[in-house]
Amino acid sequence: MEEIQNYSAQSIKVMDDIEHVRARPSMYIGSPDLYGLHHLVYEIFDNSVDEAMNGGADFIEVFIHTDNKVTVNDNGRGIPTDMHPGEGRPAMEVVMTKLRAGGKFGDGGYKVSGGLHGVGASVVNALSTWMRVEVRREGKLYYQEYEQGRIAFDMKVTDDPTNGCGTTVIFKADDSIFTEGTVYNYETLAQRFRETAFLTKALKIRIVDERSDQEQTFYFEGGIVSFVRQLNRKRGVIQQRAFYVDKTVDNTKVEVAMQYNDGYNESVFAFANNINNVDGGTHLTGFRTALTRTINNYARKSGGLKEKDDNFTGDDIRQGLCAIVSVKLTNPQFQSQTKVKLSNAEVKTIVEAVVGEALEEWLEQNPADAKRIIDKCLLAQRVREAQSKIKENIVRKGAFDGLSLPGKLADCSEKDATRSELYIVEGDSAGGTAKQGRDRRFQAILPLRGKILNVERAALDRMLSSDTIRSLITALGTGIGDQFELARLRYHRIIIMTDADVDGAHIRTLLLTFFFRNMEEIISNGHLYIAQPPLYRLAHNKQVVYAYNDAEKDLAMKRFSSDKVNIQRYKGLGEMNSEQLWDTTMDPRNRTLLQVTIDDAAGADEVFQMLMGDEVPPRKSFITTHAKYVKNLDI
Repeated sequence: MEEIQNYSAQSIKVMDDIEHVRARPSMYIGSPDLYGLHHLVYEIFDNSVDEAMNGGADFIEVFIHTDNKVTVNDNGRGIPTDMHPGEGRPAMEVVMTKLRAGGKFGDGGYKVSGGLHGVGASVVNALSTWMRVEVRREGKLYYQEYEQGRIAFDMKVTDDPTNGCGTTVIFKADDSIFTEGTVYNYETLAQRFRETAFLTKALKIRIVDERSDQEQTFYFEGGIVSFVRQLNRKRGVIQQRAFYVDKTVDNTKVEVAMQYNDGYNESVFAFANNINNVDGGTHLTGFRTALTRTINNYARKSGGLKEKDDNFTGDDIRQGLCAIVSVKLTNPQFQSQTKVKLSNAEVKTIVEAVVGEALEEWLEQNPADAKRIIDKCLLAQRVREAQSKIKENIVRKGAFDGLSLPGKLADCSEKDATRSELYIVEGDSAGGTAKQGRDRRFQAILPLRGKILNVERAALDRMLSSDTIRSLITALGTGIGDQFELARLRYHRIIIMTDADVDGAHIRTLLLTFFFRNMEEIISNGHLYIAQPPLYRLAHNKQVVYAYNDAEKDLAMKRFSSDKVNIQRYKGLGEMNSEQLWDTTMDPRNRTLLQVTIDDAAGADEVFQMLMGDEVPPRKSFITTHAKYVKNLDI
């Protein structure tokens, strides 16, 4: 047996806050990639939003500078600058350099806030090569700079000629930390800021990108009512006046807006202290309970439901519903650090009472809109009842029980779902190549013939009548609709592999629409991926290089330094032989996969509706606007 090193007290390393953040950034920002990079901006920005939620600010501006520094400025109260009694240092310095320090604990300076753990600003500081903080208070300007989280000089103070108030934070992310670079995406930030402006009524947010001269200002006097109208703007609405309630009970502010459209999908988004709770929680449960009870009661009272009729189900009532449920509370409790689900038990009761009372009054005062809503629920109920026999035959009689897998599926021998992956491949030709090239121990192949049904425009009965969709659901093993169970998923890595042409992109979009609308949990739990086959094969003498984009191709050409290079442009997977497909796209040691995520569910809902819905003008406008960015177009 080998002699092991001595293990003593000298083996124990104690890291201070800054060292720990820099050594383990994923613990604080999720991951040191582009997601984590943008998270730095959100942490500082959210501090300014907290000022606005507490009445201290009404304007925030964010600058992306040409060197990828970021400035976040607000007109709030300004971080306190007096001496902290416990630390003996200025409070501003403590906030910027100490974890678990802030005004959002106990009886601090905030009634409600999105930041709960006191790590945001200090984490951004630790992961930046340089940061400067400026605070304007009572005619004075206080400022301090930091390098990699360490104090560059003690806080300084001078007269403030503007005699204003607020906080400005300027920082440069450390490119030695962030693996994918430190270049910010303007659209990603702008989308987040727009959503925040919707959720914080009368807050003006300005973003300026000095790299490209792009600039936008977001301000919505209507708040979440404007949010709902924005989400429904590419849909036909059946309810002319949106429902809205804003009421505070026991220090919990409840704000709900909703409007029905003529579609089949439910688009309901829940927020607690402006944090998007993608898995809902007690506020969403309270809303749904009140909605179902109140609409059923009104339908009985108004004669929409007869004595012999069954009540509407929750699914009947939520078909075509677009709603925002927002609560602001002092001590929110979440089920995890990612804050995806609110768990405060008292919030359910409060939201249920507020929405129930307000909705009952709204239905009485808006009988024409109320009748249209009841008529839509009646139609959904009748369709559901008509579908029941189809669903009974398709869902309950073994089609999705995993016992009769589709004939085209080449399954893997591995029975452990966590070690198995399914390639959804475009066409029989590419499917045949993938079957030959795969590792059959853990890789399954499902070829799809042609384009699947656009589920954005199809009801459940029509969707389930599609052989292609039934084959896909059967292969996955989860069932669908009220039969869906993520625990039955047969493969924990589902990979969409289509050709690198327009048809391939369309099929990929149709599949993404199917998963987003019917199996969103597969996406949110990290099981859906997109394969990245190479675009080029370059051969020079006996050397072969694969390039996945034009930049890689150009780099390879320079490396060969010869004009005798054979270049092959792959447009279809079928153009590769099985060995090439394995080496470039399917071998876990070499391949590149893009994981499909939903960072902004509301934005994704809007895009899918625009691209795949019934309304043509918004889609035409989108195509016209973005046509100049198209690089590869099949003629």
